[in-house]
Amino acid sequence: MKTDKKEMSFVDHLEELRWHIIRSLIAIGIGMIFFFAFVQDFINFVILAPFSPKFFINDFLCRMNETLCFGKIEVNFQATEPYEQFSRAIYISFIGGLIVAFPYVVWELWRFLKPGLLDSEIKKTKGFVWVVSFLFLVGVSFGYFIISPFSVIFLSKFQIADGVQNNWRIGSVIELIAQITLAGGLLFQLPVFSYFLGRMGILTSKVMKTYRRHAIVLILVIAGILTPPDPFSQIFLGIPMFMLYELSIWIVKSTEKKETIETAFEN
Repeated sequence: MKTDKKEMSFVDHLEELRWHIIRSLIAIGIGMIFFFAFVQDFINFVILAPFSPKFFINDFLCRMNETLCFGKIEVNFQATEPYEQFSRAIYISFIGGLIVAFPYVVWELWRFLKPGLLDSEIKKTKGFVWVVSFLFLVGVSFGYFIISPFSVIFLSKFQIADGVQNNWRIGSVIELIAQITLAGGLLFQLPVFSYFLGRMGILTSKVMKTYRRHAIVLILVIAGILTPPDPFSQIFLGIPMFMLYELSIWIVKSTEKKETIETAFEN
């Protein structure tokens, strides 16, 4: 049953949405200012960290077996345009602000959607902000700590001819790390999307199981698009995506069981 809620016109909804967007942009802007203030440290100790032999995953592999160590990555960074360093500083500061402010942005989205939901729907989606934020941050961490270093090592070692040096534009390096990191965060939202599609009756566990093979091919294609053109990155992103797909099947199936029980009690 729906509680007494104030009816709003279409214009009122637009005005409400506008303020939610403004507050979200302010939160992102605050994070952006913070990262821009320390942009040199952010670039040196975060963006360029996967190139270091002491990076987390490289150090871990070295402890397991010295033959697995990445070793030193021979890459020279350069800026080829007058405004490149400044524009990339703005860009990566925005990405950093977006990642930090993401939980707040999701909370603002939830506040906008909540008044239009039934009490039963609100109860079923309890913890929405926490789940979405957690999956996003886990995906971001996975993209940065796991996929980024393997992508970097492959691209730095690959040569089309002897004597060709790796002189990479700093702007391209920043975009590479940001792309991989955000891709991981977004792709880890698959269980959330599956849950809501299942609640709306658009997606069923039977359909997901039937088209599992098609999903694997699609996952590999998406992983290939979102990651650099190397098989290691594609595989390392594809494996967790497939695991998330299997988790989504379980979530949708659980949703179907709950709906069946609720329908039986209502009847």
